[in-house]
Amino acid sequence: MSRAIQIYTVHERIWHWIQAFTIIVLMVTGSEIRSPQSFHVLGFQTAVITHNVFAGLLLFNAVMGLFYFLTSGKMKQYLPGEHDFFHKAYCQVRYYSYGMFRGEPHPMEPTPDRRLNPLQKLTYLVILNILLPLQVVTGLLLWSVQTWPAAMSGMGGGGALVPLHALGSWLFLAFTIMHVYLTTTGNTPLENIRAMITGLREQPVEGSIEEVKS
Repeated sequence: MSRAIQIYTVHERIWHWIQAFTIIVLMVTGSEIRSPQSFHVLGFQTAVITHNVFAGLLLFNAVMGLFYFLTSGKMKQYLPGEHDFFHKAYCQVRYYSYGMFRGEPHPMEPTPDRRLNPLQKLTYLVILNILLPLQVVTGLLLWSVQTWPAAMSGMGGGGALVPLHALGSWLFLAFTIMHVYLTTTGNTPLENIRAMITGLREQPVEGSIEEVKS
């Protein structure tokens, strides 16, 4: 038998969906800014304004999320602190590349105190410490090019910044596609998405019904 346990708090769910929505908007508007002739959704000027507004929202939400995870002590869930971390990472790679196609059980069931598997921890460490800062810094510099073109011309303008910012965008797109795919690898295809909406996840319970009730 199984019972529903809370995996994600209300704050974590709101934070996650704001991040997801802003990243999607940024990728769509960024594509239009990059190629306005071949990709038209909002119009170039509207796309630029929307992109800047949602970039600010993404940064604000990221800072608030960092504050929450630090003050609540939940930041440790994102750190690879297990003594057998690399063995667990190997098991996770084997499951994604082989085991799940043969119906093998997931090597790690998420719990409120341990929600991320080793590969997820490594991915989020790279995103939060490398990819997101890259996008923030290059995005702010590109905004400065738009706002103060004369001042930024002495630094080379946007010639070197645009490819770096575009590279970060493509990496975010690749992560988003992989992230959505991996959400379907739970016990059912919608289990992980449902958990991020309701905060609840079904977990197996050992023992008889009488033991569980007691």
